[in-house]
Amino acid sequence: MWRASVFTLYPDMFPGPVGRSLAGDALARGVWALDVHDIRAHGLGRHRAVDDTPAGGGPGMVIRADVLCASLDAGLDANDSRPRLLLSPRGARLTQARARDFAATGGIVLVCGRFEGVDERSIAARGLEEISIGDYVLSGGEIAALVVLDACVRLLPGVMGKQASGEDESFEAGLLEYPHYTRPREWEGRPIPDILLSGDHAKIAAWRRAEALRITQERRPDLLETGKPGK
Repeated sequence: MWRASVFTLYPDMFPGPVGRSLAGDALARGVWALDVHDIRAHGLGRHRAVDDTPAGGGPGMVIRADVLCASLDAGLDANDSRPRLLLSPRGARLTQARARDFAATGGIVLVCGRFEGVDERSIAARGLEEISIGDYVLSGGEIAALVVLDACVRLLPGVMGKQASGEDESFEAGLLEYPHYTRPREWEGRPIPDILLSGDHAKIAAWRRAEALRITQERRPDLLETGKPGK
């Protein structure tokens, strides 16, 4: 079973939206499992302090290495080989290819940062890989962790109705996805392109490929330059 372990200061945020729809149904059916660990349970003193002021001065607070690592050590087996991901805006960007790689493993560990970040020593000491969902800053890693979970879980066998649904979409071939249409045949004076109603599967495939190339060139030319989505 594919298993996700989340370490957070806000455990009640999980499973959140991934507990709904197809991912939630798969969770209920045991296709994947989720365990959530409250970092604050290993906080210090009467108030369960988890953070302290930055060494060298500066604004904000930093999650302590001793607190975070105590939480990780208590929640993970020493032989757990799953990728340990720290949600961080300075991390490598999550791509569809990475999500597929994560989905092909036995699961992932997600560490949700807060405040100014976590003590750098905890990253090295526990082998955390920093990963980002985009070039912007959130209040914490929880929303980003939910994004990573959803991107991975939907790719697990038995989650989506048809496996082809996950193989024919944006980024899977290094391109953005082609346009989609459904009934009615004409709506507000806008018809479905005739080729999609022709029944000629080869021509439809060629049209979709051409449209995917056009849209990618207009919106994400970087994908065509590198041949790798998200890079």
